[in-house]
Amino acid sequence: MSLRGAGLQFGQRALWKDLDVDLRAGEFLAVLGPNGSGKSSFLKVLLGLQRLHSGTATVGGRPVERGSRKIGYIPQQKSFAADTPLRARDLVALGVDGHRWGLRLNSRIVNERVDGLLDLVGARDYAKVPVGQLSGGEQQRLRVAQALATEPELLLCDEPLLSLDLNHQQAVSALINRQCRERNSAVVFVTHEINPVIEYVDRVLYLAGGRFRVGTPEEVMTTEVLSDLYNSHVEVIRANGRIVVVGLPDATTHYHDDAHSGVEEGH
Repeated sequence: MSLRGAGLQFGQRALWKDLDVDLRAGEFLAVLGPNGSGKSSFLKVLLGLQRLHSGTATVGGRPVERGSRKIGYIPQQKSFAADTPLRARDLVALGVDGHRWGLRLNSRIVNERVDGLLDLVGARDYAKVPVGQLSGGEQQRLRVAQALATEPELLLCDEPLLSLDLNHQQAVSALINRQCRERNSAVVFVTHEINPVIEYVDRVLYLAGGRFRVGTPEEVMTTEVLSDLYNSHVEVIRANGRIVVVGLPDATTHYHDDAHSGVEEGH
């Protein structure tokens, strides 16, 4: 994935501009920032759903396009209605051949692929249960399986841990990281809370006030960098192997382990 001189506006307001980011295979990028900073729009650009106002965006060396099978997408956790008739395995199967029209020509191959994906995310025990009867964490595991069905080169995650308890946050985060490390997928992980994934993050893209910084968590999550981005004093405190960020203008606080060092670039 590569963005060069990328810019995006909302009306007359620039969400970000002159953004250069390269994401290599097997690399985990966390995207942070306050509400309205353009985090979800960043994903929409990569999904081919939002056009840049300037610059270019490519995936696999080609311009981004809507519906690319090279890209997997995990949306925010939203519960299905209790009476939704779709079974867990049917939801996952949509990721395998949901792009095809007509009758399923080789159901055995599809079923084997679905079984493998259910095993991968630990969901085989409730494969035949209607999705509306599953917990939020169980539903999100299925969305991960669906997103991995095409063995994507790039996995996009839009706040996938929202509304999940700590155990399910850890489980879903580990599944996404496994795809990154074992299958060499690049991961873009939009989040408000970096703590559940900090041990997996290689770099951070922090968006705020129409500006950005790109680097490792150790470099970006500092008093100097965040204060500069927000044009207001933001304190980053390191204690007991953790980092606590306080004083953000939008009252959002990021917590994470102090586990990374080094930097790639800034702007």
